[in-house]
Amino acid sequence: MIQQYYIAVFALSLILTIVYAVQWHKHFPIYFSLIFVLIPIANLGYLLTAQAQTIEAVLTACKVTYIGGCYLILFSTLCIFYMCNVKLSNKITALLLTISSILFAFVLTIGKFPLFYKSVSFISHNGIFELEKEYGPVHKFFYILLALYFAAGFVVMIYSYLNKKDASRKTIVLLFLSESINIIAFFTGRTICKTLELIPLAYVCTQALYLIIVNRICLYDIAETSIDSLVQTGDTGFVSFDFKYNYLGSNETARNILPELRQIRVDTSAKENPILCNTAVKWIDKFKEDETNDISHYEKDDCIYQIDVNYLYDGPHKKGYQLFITDDTQDQKYIALIDQYNERLQQEVQLKTRNILDMHNKLVLGMASMVESRDNSTGGHIKRTSDTIAILISQIKADNRLNLSEKFCDDLIKAAPMHDLGKIAVDDAILRKPGRFEQNEFEKMKCHAKEGARIVHEILEGTDDIEFHIVAENVAHYHHERWDGSGYPEALKGEAIPLEARIMAIVDVYDALVSKRCYKEKMSFAEADKIIMNGMGTQFDKQLEPYYVKARPYLEEYYASLDSTADIINDRRLEGY
Repeated sequence: MIQQYYIAVFALSLILTIVYAVQWHKHFPIYFSLIFVLIPIANLGYLLTAQAQTIEAVLTACKVTYIGGCYLILFSTLCIFYMCNVKLSNKITALLLTISSILFAFVLTIGKFPLFYKSVSFISHNGIFELEKEYGPVHKFFYILLALYFAAGFVVMIYSYLNKKDASRKTIVLLFLSESINIIAFFTGRTICKTLELIPLAYVCTQALYLIIVNRICLYDIAETSIDSLVQTGDTGFVSFDFKYNYLGSNETARNILPELRQIRVDTSAKENPILCNTAVKWIDKFKEDETNDISHYEKDDCIYQIDVNYLYDGPHKKGYQLFITDDTQDQKYIALIDQYNERLQQEVQLKTRNILDMHNKLVLGMASMVESRDNSTGGHIKRTSDTIAILISQIKADNRLNLSEKFCDDLIKAAPMHDLGKIAVDDAILRKPGRFEQNEFEKMKCHAKEGARIVHEILEGTDDIEFHIVAENVAHYHHERWDGSGYPEALKGEAIPLEARIMAIVDVYDALVSKRCYKEKMSFAEADKIIMNGMGTQFDKQLEPYYVKARPYLEEYYASLDSTADIINDRRLEGY
């Protein structure tokens, strides 16, 4: 009868362990798994003890039963801490395991050293052999350790039941019931039943209660269950690779989006598949180069999928790469629609802006032409200087040792017609005088530079193009300054003169030299060139000399073409056209 009892509880514990194995889930804490593994082993020890016929067999079986006392109670206590969301550090857990292992090492000395048991003897009761023992000093520590484990478990359960909202009260009640059964079996079992050990039956009850707990344990792990639900719904595809691009696995959604995943074996490099090499490998390489580039898009069958690349983690450790694939078709179509709208809007804004700029430029040119029409000595000067400064700028840009930006060059060409706007404030008597100025007249004429700067400033005030504003104002203000400081209106010297004004000064003087004025005939190209070259370093910036030299043949060609055009017009007039 006694042996049948031990056979029954052993068989039942084994069955419950098999049930647990069938229900096992990766989210189950390791302590639960260890409990279900060790309980059948401990119960087997009790069964072997009941069947033993020699003292050696009894001692061996007795040592097996102490697996429960040394480890199962510890693992039960750790399960309580886990289910009550009370965290123990890894160091404390390791210390407790070490203590239990040392204690079990003393158990293994039974029959050899009087440490755990002082003495043992083999007696028979009603045909059943039984071990009579006298407990040693280490066994007292064993009882103290059991009491501490039970006490710690009850304290945590009571505290969590009363105070912690993140712990299930139903689970705590089941744990409390399990611990109570084990305490009764460990400390009063022999008092209740003198012929049978109740501990194996208590272990089976623990298994039954723990099976109820593990059926709900996954529901409490929100992070894990959310991920599992996400995978099972089929809305998101998951693909994993290790750091060598070896394929680790994927879900059905990912395989539907990337059918090539069905053709590749696990642990085979994705680089061996041409299509995966151009998709998954490319996305991962993009992420490796810059971890901020973790999003890519993949188009297939009128669908647009968003690929999120991240590291594959095993706990805190990076083990490879994870691809998350979601259908982003609607969002991408909406973004494309917005982009098209923004592009059209931008085009319209650019068109309106160009129209406004054109109107603005025509207004400025109109003002400049109006000023020029009052000055009978500079006919066509605005047009010519606008063309010739472009010629000189093109040579400066050719090697660009001056490091001029494209915008600066464009702004300077656009600002050239504005350089003499200040003449609008000069008295007609002076501006239209057919001859050279007297000294006092020249002093009044010199005021056009400063006045031009004021007018340009007022015209361009508030414009968004601050750079053009500065260039245009400087050209109007300082184009009569000289490198040696003898110019006007501010007598600036050297590099204190803005570069745009130094460039403007060359074309302004060159045009005055090779063009006919009311007070002089035009000079030959050679004469004009001699004056310009002699002025390098005194009137003009010496560093601009090589650019002027390169531009000179183009300048001469330009002015020669103007003379040819003028001759054709005169000939046609004489012929009656």
